[in-house]
Amino acid sequence: MLSRQIARASPLRLAAQPTTRLSLIQYRTFLPDAMTGRGGVLEEKYPASDYPTLTDAEDPGMNGGYVNPPFIKRQFRDPHADWWDKQERRNYGEPVHEDHDLLGMFTPYEYTWVKPGKGAMQFGVFVVAVLTLCYTVKQYYPDRVSYPREFEGGLLKELGGAGAVRARQAGDEDP
Repeated sequence: MLSRQIARASPLRLAAQPTTRLSLIQYRTFLPDAMTGRGGVLEEKYPASDYPTLTDAEDPGMNGGYVNPPFIKRQFRDPHADWWDKQERRNYGEPVHEDHDLLGMFTPYEYTWVKPGKGAMQFGVFVVAVLTLCYTVKQYYPDRVSYPREFEGGLLKELGGAGAVRARQAGDEDP
């Protein structure tokens, strides 16, 4: 529909044409007149009277009288029906909705298995189960030794000499 209106925009075509005729070398083209629109070919292909003019009452969607099927996602159509196009769940010649990019099979899938209330309840049960597991592990996990061991001289010689980090020795402050 829009392509016809663009093709019929003769004032724009006239404005785009050069005012002087180009030389023969610049005027040549590899495309025939049927593709470039020279010689009234577009007027023959798309006559002005062919395009319907509808009132707002006749065409409330302002889509040129296009038959628009109901706004139903293809996901919700019967998958076992005898479709011409099994993947897209569509029959041959069936009009496509103008919002097909929102309703086709390759759009984001609509999640309908669990209602929001039941999903919130399931999430709450999961959180309670994880917290119960954490509390159980905390109760049965062994604590640290009640008091760290002490070594005579802090094992200074055994750990490598004067520059080494020594172990705890008697007289050190409590941890």
